[in-house]
This record gives sequence, C-alpha cells and structure tokens, in this order.
Amino acid sequence: MGLRREARELALQMLYALDANPSVGVTETMQTFREEQTGVVARVREFAEGLVRGVQEQRETIDAAIKARSKNWSLSRMPRVDLNIMRLAVFELMFRPDIPKKVSINEAIEIARKFGDKESPSFVNGILDEIEACPKTEETSEEQ
Repeated sequence: MGLRREARELALQMLYALDANPSVGVTETMQTFREEQTGVVARVREFAEGLVRGVQEQRETIDAAIKARSKNWSLSRMPRVDLNIMRLAVFELMFRPDIPKKVSINEAIEIARKFGDKESPSFVNGILDEIEACPKTEETSEEQ
C-alpha cells in the first residue's frame, strides 16, 4: 500500500472518530491516534493530519457540495464511513489542486471497497463524479 493511501485510511479513521465523539476536538483526536499508532511513518501521519484539518476547516462547504448532489439522501442518513470517505475526497477535489482529481476519486473508491459495504464504491463514485464535474470545483481549486 502506498504512503498516501495509508494516510487517507488513517485520516478516515480520525474523521470517523470525530463523528462518533464530536465533543472531542481535532487536536485531541490526532494526539490519541499518534499515541495509538506509534508505527506510522511521520510523512503518513503528517499527510493524514493535514487532510483531517482541511476537512474540518472546510466541512461546511464540503458537506454542502455532497448534500447538493445526494439525491434522496440527507447527510444524516448516509453511512458514516461513506460520508467521511467522500469528505476526504471532496476536500482534495476542491482544495488540493496538487492532487489529480482522478487520483482522489479512485482512492476514495478503493477505500470504500475496503471499509464500506458492497454498495459503498458505487455510491461514493456517483457523488464524487458529479462534484468533480461541477464548475465550482474548478473555480475553488484555482483560487487555492
């Protein structure tokens, strides 16, 4: 597994933990993961933490983008794993122009295969494809 894939999986776990226990802050969650995941390479941890911070900072914008493309699905009804996988990918699509969009989408689909249920990859892919095709995604990436 590549370092960035490992980092994305770690970031997913941190975001899931934040969703499960919203009273715990980002800093405390990251510290807990640092203590529990002592074997993680520094570059992996740094990339993962950067993703988590970015998702949390842009969460309102990210969730709005997901909600706008989720036909008949409110965010509260989405499986938490799928939602957090999409949050990571949407953050990359909208705010990380250094990461190719196709890479972000493909990584999200592969992570959905590993952590989600059998419907997760197609669900995640469908929403991310719509977000990636949105002109606003291009504008936001160019502003960064």
